[in-house]
Amino acid sequence: MYRVGIDIGGTFTDMLLVGEDGAAVIGKTLTTPGDPSLAVENALKPALQNGSVNPQQRGTLIHGTTLVTNALIERKGAPTALLTTSGFRDAVEIGREHRYELYDLNLELPKPLVPRHLRFDVPERMAADGSVLQPLDEDFVRQLVTELRDKGVKAIAISYLNSYRNPAHERRTGEIVAEVAPQIRVSLSSEVVAEIREFQRTSTTLANVYVQERVSDYLAQLEARLKAIGFSGSFFVMLSSGGIATRDTASRFPVRLLESGPAAGALAAAQAGVLSGHRDLLSFDMGGTTAKLCVIEDGRPLKTHEFEVDRVYRFRKGSGLPVRIPVIDMIEIGAGGGSMARIDSLGLLKVGPESSGADPGPVCYGQGGTEPTVTDADLILGYLDARYFLGGKMQLDVDAARNALGRFGRRLGMTVEQVAWGIHQIVNENMANAARAHLGERGKDPRRLPMYAFGGAGPVHGYGVAEILRLPALISPVGAGVGSTFGLLAAPLAFDFVRSAYSRLDEQDWQFANSLLNEMAAEGRKVLESSGLSEEDISYQRTADMRYVGQGHEVSVSLPDGTLGVKYLETVIATFENTYQALYGRKGPDVPLEIINWRVVARGPQPQLNMKLQRESMRAGNFIKGSRPAYFSARGYAETPVYDRYALKPGMTFAGPAIVEERESTLIVGARGRARVDERLQIVVELANEG
Repeated sequence: MYRVGIDIGGTFTDMLLVGEDGAAVIGKTLTTPGDPSLAVENALKPALQNGSVNPQQRGTLIHGTTLVTNALIERKGAPTALLTTSGFRDAVEIGREHRYELYDLNLELPKPLVPRHLRFDVPERMAADGSVLQPLDEDFVRQLVTELRDKGVKAIAISYLNSYRNPAHERRTGEIVAEVAPQIRVSLSSEVVAEIREFQRTSTTLANVYVQERVSDYLAQLEARLKAIGFSGSFFVMLSSGGIATRDTASRFPVRLLESGPAAGALAAAQAGVLSGHRDLLSFDMGGTTAKLCVIEDGRPLKTHEFEVDRVYRFRKGSGLPVRIPVIDMIEIGAGGGSMARIDSLGLLKVGPESSGADPGPVCYGQGGTEPTVTDADLILGYLDARYFLGGKMQLDVDAARNALGRFGRRLGMTVEQVAWGIHQIVNENMANAARAHLGERGKDPRRLPMYAFGGAGPVHGYGVAEILRLPALISPVGAGVGSTFGLLAAPLAFDFVRSAYSRLDEQDWQFANSLLNEMAAEGRKVLESSGLSEEDISYQRTADMRYVGQGHEVSVSLPDGTLGVKYLETVIATFENTYQALYGRKGPDVPLEIINWRVVARGPQPQLNMKLQRESMRAGNFIKGSRPAYFSARGYAETPVYDRYALKPGMTFAGPAIVEERESTLIVGARGRARVDERLQIVVELANEG
């Protein structure tokens, strides 16, 4: 079988196809915002029809998408209603009563996905221990659903108090909806996220059902388009946690796709780091719209179970809609090749977070863009070749970019080159500041972490960001411009499950705990077996969210294999204390521990990606394509050698300043950089940091 990874970004859609013999074909095309599946066809169809694969072969396609994130940000979901316990209809708007900016008198809070007139109190009540305090009023539910159906509501989120302990009322309400209005889509909080904390659970359930129709229709449309162009085989979707799931599972839990594409990039960085001996590094993925940074620790990207979407106050934590899903822990900022420059009210040059996207794109694309972007600046600085962008498939308009930057220059009293250099430096500083905050919150010293730079713009800006952060090295792979697709093909089938069940560790009912873990493992086995895996192929990772009694936040701790009991108590305590100390630099108070959540990850085997990138036929030693002026400091342009990425061989070395070109991306090496090509054809740039 051949395997295909396709990642739809805000500006470009990337493709990597690996045949049975390991031969790889790379594709990159502009995203089509009106119909993202068309960009998939534009990227994949040539590879299927040019003889790269046998049309009779069955393939496996893994897809990463930003569709869910965009639908939530743009509020392009279905008309949705919320059914919740009587007295709690406003909990989703009250939130946590947290002011993310303490002194801002005009504080703007994220608006719920469902307006108040579509949020309804339902007579029912479960106690915290799962016992019934007030039976469900089924007649009320039946009449309410009838009215919602007649008013055109297409989706209903059901989130009752304490349903994570006893989901009986939620399930019965779902059954009534299916009887009265089978055309309405339903999400139960006890199925989407069976966790404590009412606000986050309800917000997550709303987000899930709000985009369910849109995602389901898109995946069906994409599958039909794939069949029309000759693709036959299995179709999977990347999850935010780094696992992959079937189309049916993704359609049922679309909220799990929020960080689908960025998660693939972090996986690619982690795998490349392990193979090249860098188990700890900083993943830096910069595309056309955003930049994503992620810490890789001991060969794995860090994970979290809290995420926010649609932050209304720049990128301030607490200003977005919370979702409780397993997600690779990264910071994402509006800094990409398409990020637009502007002059603020104080007359200062600013960059992003607004992006020109794929339509119209940067000015130099010649598609109607008028505001200068990062890509326009990089072109004027000499970092990009107007005739070799996307391997020559897309010609860039240098004069248009120069004119757009010139308008800014006249307002700022600067030359075109100074404006371009300012844009380049500002976006580098923005990304470095975000990385510094991300690393600091996780107790990481940037001076110990090499950077793995990929994405269309990542290698262009990676050296500058690494220099600001004083990182020791920069690593750039072959095919860096489609780096996320490597992660898509390296991801196993996997799904996460959680159950909230509070207890003190020294009073734990181990029989109950084991039953919860076994129940989640059985659910995971069912999901993965329905995807074609055998029971022998499935493994399980078990963790618990723990804290000291009285604390408000938890730490995720690995649990031993086998049946848990008192004999494992000291092991669990020691694991918690080691994890806590690694995070906070010290152990906590001498008080008992408590467990809030139990988690199980069911996963299939890690795919083996034996890949050999097709290399262009080159004359021996012909690795320098020529030279061109490039702007490396305020001193101006310097004639800079341009290396052909496809002619570089293991063991080669060269010094900066230098430009290394491949079809989908360009690597910029600064003056203090010393580069070598390793045995995996990665370019490793050692940074000679002063001091």
